[in-house]
Amino acid sequence: MKPFTLNYARPAAESQFATPYAYDPGLQLNVLFDGGIAARDHALLRELATTTSTAGSKTHFDD
Repeated sequence: MKPFTLNYARPAAESQFATPYAYDPGLQLNVLFDGGIAARDHALLRELATTTSTAGSKTHFDD
């Protein structure tokens, strides 16, 4: 018997664009490719509204 929710589950869609930042595990922050902190880039925040990563769920057990 297949659970009801699996009738509607779909794989996550691939992102159509690359983010202009990457997660730095040493700093535990998203950083721009020039080394600046992504959260301090006001133009980036206006464009994307956030700089999210999956780091919290991978490194913290209380999330």
